[in-house]
Amino acid sequence: MKGLKDHLNSRYFEAANQMTSKKARRRIVAYVESYDDIYFWRTVLSRFEDDKRYFEVMLPSHQRLERGKKSVLMNFIEGRIGEDMIACVDADYDYLLQGATPQSRKVVESPYVFHTYAYAIENLQCYAPSLHDVCVAVTLNDHRIFDFTDYLTQYSEAIFPLFIWSVWAYRTGNHNKFSLSDMARVIDPGGFNVFDPQPSIDHLRQKVNRKVRQLQTEFPDNKEPYLRLKAEIKELGVTPQTTYLYVQGHSLFDNVIVPILNKVCNRLRLERQDEIARTARHHTQRKNEMSCYEHSLQDIRQMLKKNNGYMQAEQFRRVQSDVEQFLTTARKSQET
Repeated sequence: MKGLKDHLNSRYFEAANQMTSKKARRRIVAYVESYDDIYFWRTVLSRFEDDKRYFEVMLPSHQRLERGKKSVLMNFIEGRIGEDMIACVDADYDYLLQGATPQSRKVVESPYVFHTYAYAIENLQCYAPSLHDVCVAVTLNDHRIFDFTDYLTQYSEAIFPLFIWSVWAYRTGNHNKFSLSDMARVIDPGGFNVFDPQPSIDHLRQKVNRKVRQLQTEFPDNKEPYLRLKAEIKELGVTPQTTYLYVQGHSLFDNVIVPILNKVCNRLRLERQDEIARTARHHTQRKNEMSCYEHSLQDIRQMLKKNNGYMQAEQFRRVQSDVEQFLTTARKSQET
């Protein structure tokens, strides 16, 4: 037998809000895909809390521990979401598909479904201008030895032509010919030198060009559709310089950003350790300073997951703009 919580919908929370004191704050439930998403959506929604409303960010089911986008969007299918219950999900390719699939239509058309615009939260955690701050948090060394923004700009420009093919494959049902996994393998930059990253970019361009030529050969009549899609993708906010924000999130996180951060942070650690060894006046001071420094170091993955530098990103501002519009519409609806 299903429990009461399995039948909760926006009308339930609306009725609950009406039963509270008129001075009580209105509760809006925000369903998310996983535990890791709770903090991100809290940073989105906190700005809109005041003496009249507050948000509670949670998974869609406390009893069955269901996770994932399908679980969150099931509330849409069953007519549960509304002004007092919203869905907050990763955009994945659904935003770029612009309604080409049933799931994409739910994501881009419902006023009660909010998405990241970037492929996933992981992409925003890897927001280029914030990555130096992550290195500082990990190593306690503020020396800028690597330009993350420049590298990820070049990385994005290199993969952009293939990215258009990837979106085309999913819009047209050809993803079995060129899947997200295929894309991830091609755009993995492989070997990387902190002080000479250009060979990594050059190698990546070669791999991308080979795959593009292969797809052009396999789909020789696709030139015009490709160019139209390219123009449309740009209109949606994707630029050749920011493509990294729209590729598969966990692949970017695990295969591109974490390996780079590992190498940059290792250099920064060695630099700080060399400084301690060089400036210590005697062995005991050196040992104590080194021990203190080692105990202050942080885990790269954990710091990257806690990184909220994305709050300066255009994609984050677009999400907040959608929430603001939703609340304005809901307030007008309640006043009539």
